[in-house]
Amino acid sequence: MKRRFLFLFVLVFTLLLSACGKKIENAVNWPIKDFTATSQQNKQIGLKDLKGKVWVSAFIFTSCADVCPPMTANMVKLQKKLKEENLKDVKLVSFSVDPTVDTPDVLTNYAKQFGVDFKNWTFLTGYSQEFIEKFASDSFKTIVKKPVDGNQVIHQTFLYLVDKEGNIKKTYNGYKNVPYEEIINDIKTLQ
Repeated sequence: MKRRFLFLFVLVFTLLLSACGKKIENAVNWPIKDFTATSQQNKQIGLKDLKGKVWVSAFIFTSCADVCPPMTANMVKLQKKLKEENLKDVKLVSFSVDPTVDTPDVLTNYAKQFGVDFKNWTFLTGYSQEFIEKFASDSFKTIVKKPVDGNQVIHQTFLYLVDKEGNIKKTYNGYKNVPYEEIINDIKTLQ
């Protein structure tokens, strides 16, 4: 009788433990459509180059008058935290929402102002305005719109966590009160 009870106890305990695997709270599963872009190093980058890596992305532009500088500074902070946590295989990707202005050289100079380490961070441009607006809407479920008048592009301030297969798993505030610990924990879950 004691053996049977012990066996049942171990079986139930094992089943409970296996059901308690790590998972990302409020996860989404938005597949990113294939793309081709130009990096700050003037190299062609596509979705295939990011497959097999966990990455965090954002939409920014270099002449942004308000939200982009703090967002980029927050990504720099995230980059430092990734390094502190020894999370080496994580990539950071910033898509320019103003590709006619943001050439590879302009993006490089912008990033250097923030002390970006280019080892795991890529800034992308080299596509049309129409492409980035549709790509942001279709893959990231977000708005990007450059008005006819003025130079300020409308976009949201999210950071996007992307899994190794190229699916967006979660969004976070990238402008204020960035949940760094949550992002780090979610990255660890995906790795």
